[in-house]
Amino acid sequence: MSNVTTEITDGIAQVTLTRPDKMNAISMEMLDEVIAAAHALRDTDIRCVVLAGEGRAFCAGIDIMSLSSLLGQDMNEVLVARTHGDANRFQEFSLAWRALPVPVIAALHGVCFGAGLQLALGADIRVCAPDAKLSIMEMKWGLVPDMGGMVELPRLMRGDVLRRMTYTAEIVSGEAALGHGLVTELAEDPQARALELAREIAGQSPSAIRAAKRLIAKAETASSAEVLMAESQEQAALIGTPDQMAAIQRGMHRKA
Repeated sequence: MSNVTTEITDGIAQVTLTRPDKMNAISMEMLDEVIAAAHALRDTDIRCVVLAGEGRAFCAGIDIMSLSSLLGQDMNEVLVARTHGDANRFQEFSLAWRALPVPVIAALHGVCFGAGLQLALGADIRVCAPDAKLSIMEMKWGLVPDMGGMVELPRLMRGDVLRRMTYTAEIVSGEAALGHGLVTELAEDPQARALELAREIAGQSPSAIRAAKRLIAKAETASSAEVLMAESQEQAALIGTPDQMAAIQRGMHRKA
């Protein structure tokens, strides 16, 4: 039985973690299923992705029992070897979602701990229930975050808050996470709100949305000169295209 399902409707891919009896804790098998689900969407014509968890939680983190399968293995081969470009298998679990050409929205409820939080960090937008519980949990197990989270966390959070949460493995509410920059917005029904946002995004020019995602990613890391050039190149490629003409028509219709 699959631990991850994907349903595509009206250009929106709804990807759901389906191990509710374990609060969607990530086994080694499930880790690979999450990566495969992201990779399967790379070359499709979808317009947006909603990532959610079935049952009482988004994701309770790594299934600690499943880590026993790694004992006795050479950790340089398991972790240090690069198997997915700049990343290893565990980092690809999160970064594969960031690499998708379309926006990804994570709907967070219940608990979002450790690996679950790092998975959510792979999304462009995180909609969170106010009473959800989030934690950079790895220190509890004598570990450090190592699933791509440290690529995104320093961009989102103040350094002192990031350090405190990492060093203590403290658990924060959705409301506190919003203040820390970990989540984008709060909603009583995160999945419904995520789908609402996804429909709004899916109604925009698909080529402009993909261009915007590329441009924002460039702006996060590149020099001013590189960003200015990327702005010009992306805009030049959009102007006059059928997607852009259709957007103008929609805008004129709404104005009328």
